[in-house]
Amino acid sequence: MSFWKDEKCEYCGGKIVDRKVDLPKKVGNTYFLFKSVPAGVCLECGIRYFSANILKIIHHNVRLKKGIKKVLRVPVMSF
Repeated sequence: MSFWKDEKCEYCGGKIVDRKVDLPKKVGNTYFLFKSVPAGVCLECGIRYFSANILKIIHHNVRLKKGIKKVLRVPVMSF
């Protein structure tokens, strides 16, 4: 059973389906990239929805810097 079954997008009314997405998150001057995060994605406009439980896990992991698999150096350029 899908968490997002019968849910509609609050922006366009499209159907929301379960997907795994990558979620970049900036905290202070540090960027985190969460891979394969369970989300609801609107098939029409692409907006992503996350359950409260998933957001709580992300917040917890960022706060404790838990579960980091690797650290990458990223070039930063001004425009």
